[in-house]
Amino acid sequence: MASSAVSKLNNLSSWVVMSTVHDPALRRRNARIRMAASSNSGSGEVAVAFEEGQLERPKWTGETPLSRLVGAIISFKPLYSVLKLGARQVLISTAEKTSIPWREMTKDVLESDVYEEMEIIEDRSIVYPDYYLNPFHAYDEGNLSWLAAAEAEAATMSMVRRAIPYASSLDEANQIVRGNWLQAIESHRQKYSGNSSINDIIDIGCSVGVSTRFLADKFPSANVTGLDLSPYFLAVAQFKEKRNIQRKDPIKWIHGNGENTGLPSKSFDLVSIAYVFHECPERAIKNIVKEAFRLLRPGGTFAVTDNSPKSKILQELSPVLFTLMKSTEPFLDEYYLTDLEGTLREIGFVTVQTVMTDPRHRTVTATVPY
Repeated sequence: MASSAVSKLNNLSSWVVMSTVHDPALRRRNARIRMAASSNSGSGEVAVAFEEGQLERPKWTGETPLSRLVGAIISFKPLYSVLKLGARQVLISTAEKTSIPWREMTKDVLESDVYEEMEIIEDRSIVYPDYYLNPFHAYDEGNLSWLAAAEAEAATMSMVRRAIPYASSLDEANQIVRGNWLQAIESHRQKYSGNSSINDIIDIGCSVGVSTRFLADKFPSANVTGLDLSPYFLAVAQFKEKRNIQRKDPIKWIHGNGENTGLPSKSFDLVSIAYVFHECPERAIKNIVKEAFRLLRPGGTFAVTDNSPKSKILQELSPVLFTLMKSTEPFLDEYYLTDLEGTLREIGFVTVQTVMTDPRHRTVTATVPY
């Protein structure tokens, strides 16, 4: 029974990829995105306005009948196991059908000397929050495993390709997804932080350091720190950084809790949180925002990029896909129901701005007042 269901889900993952590739309307929309990104490259503004849905958030979140039905399906353990495996197969299939060598990249990490970095990076005094010990992304150990860490970069690449399905390459997709995110940060800083420079950056929830490296490349004169609760992810981040890039000012990696970093107040000009909050309960989101406010200097910039509740694509996901998604994201509902902009204002941030930076994701920026 279970093997039959898995087989159907594997077939579904192939259908998801191929139907996306051949949809004429989406292909035309992506062509417009590419043209806009190319014509506005380096302008400091987000290249194009992405389409929002008619709702404030997807109808499969919150206390709706559809959401309750999905929750009931996921809570049935035998079916949950099948859904979890199916979600994983969709990710891997999407990656490898868009030329991302998922299995090869994973093997490269797992058969390397990455394990030695754990001895350097891990803070054994860390007490993990209860929510962090939940299964995430089809891993029973959540983010506290070598397999999750080894697959994280390929999964991130796959996320970018899913966001821009008709990009001719990963680089082109990154120009839109990562480029617009960085442009939103730079535009906000120029408008609301005067001529102050970015000397110190912290990337909270940095995972294996993909977003951290983009920040370091964008602001090459800054001191950049990546902080994460998973020593496995940080070991991979540090290993890859040592192996691939020699920077004048190497990225500093810290094993720590974004809710209470223990770092000095007013010590950063930019706090970035990329694709983290959808994995957090509301209480953790609010605590991380408070900590970011404490860490930033007056005039400093706070930037969050993550799923947009108003994304037309996310609001119109097929029932199978949003059920698969929710089966691996235990706090997705809490994220979508959190008033992030209101939380920022309540804590003391000003000039709170939200912009869709690709068809699936928003970037929210804000400033600590002088």
